[in-house]
Amino acid sequence: MSQNNDQEDEDFAEATLIQAIENQLESGEPAAAKAVYNKLTLVGYEREEILELMALVLAHEVDAMLREDRPFDGARYEQALRELPTLPDEEQ
Repeated sequence: MSQNNDQEDEDFAEATLIQAIENQLESGEPAAAKAVYNKLTLVGYEREEILELMALVLAHEVDAMLREDRPFDGARYEQALRELPTLPDEEQ
């Protein structure tokens, strides 16, 4: 039963992150989000793939923020977005 709940939690977290990315694209904030989306579209990525990649970058920044007990670093997040499709390194 707990394994099923873990999967539901993961699915909810992923859906929440993807919704956040969609909100960023719609609002144009940060501007890097739309620029990166357009770049990845041009090189042949599908919308779902792009949203998942961008959500992974957002998850990485949120995780680092919590781990390091610091505020969200917008500049760091935008830099990581611009490096897609290369994902951020896991810093431990």
